[in-house]
Amino acid sequence: WMRKHIAASGANVSLTARRDLAMIAVQGPNARAKTWQALPQLRAGSETLKPFSGAQLGDVFVGRTGYTGEDGFEIALPADQAAAAWAELTAAGVAPCGLGARDTLRLEAGMNLYGQDMDETVSPLDAGLAWTVDFKDEARNFVGKSALITQPASRRVLGLILEDRGVLRSHMKVFAPAGEGETTSGSFSPTLEKSIAFARLPLTVEPGETVEVDIRGKRLKARTVKLPFVRNGKAVV
Repeated sequence: WMRKHIAASGANVSLTARRDLAMIAVQGPNARAKTWQALPQLRAGSETLKPFSGAQLGDVFVGRTGYTGEDGFEIALPADQAAAAWAELTAAGVAPCGLGARDTLRLEAGMNLYGQDMDETVSPLDAGLAWTVDFKDEARNFVGKSALITQPASRRVLGLILEDRGVLRSHMKVFAPAGEGETTSGSFSPTLEKSIAFARLPLTVEPGETVEVDIRGKRLKARTVKLPFVRNGKAVV
């Protein structure tokens, strides 16, 4: 897809698979301090980075980015340096985090997962991602702009908090007074100590409504909320 559009645009762009690089993401309220403690050579070039920005520091790229809802860095570095960097980080007290934990964090933070909450068949306007699309600059063109202008959102994404006993998962039917919807991601939230989910629902459903979710043939009550569920480690719903 990318090569097709590069060719059509006539732009001078090349795609290179960088198997010589590794990435380590350090996330959490103390992530930056721990990174600088373990890898002090990165401090000067990364101390002033704002969220969503990055810097090339020699052969290492540091981005103040991540997909956990927490502050921190994503560090791309030569693969042959990764093991030593990992050892320094763990020695500084940084704990390894598995994909399951990361998935729970991004769910609490209200962040979509590609292939589950969105894919090439779902408009960003229906996936709760309108904030990522720039319609204000009329001179700015991008692939799919005309389609988005002519096809406004038909659904909206809200969070669900289960009020009955059970666990919300993906692809469960949701019944609201305005019509049916579906969960896209769901799990147990350690922060809220309740089961939570994203749901794609009719446009007229509002936060604070009571809906029902079909869990193994039983309709269980849930409450709709505005995302995210958690910000900076604290519940906001």
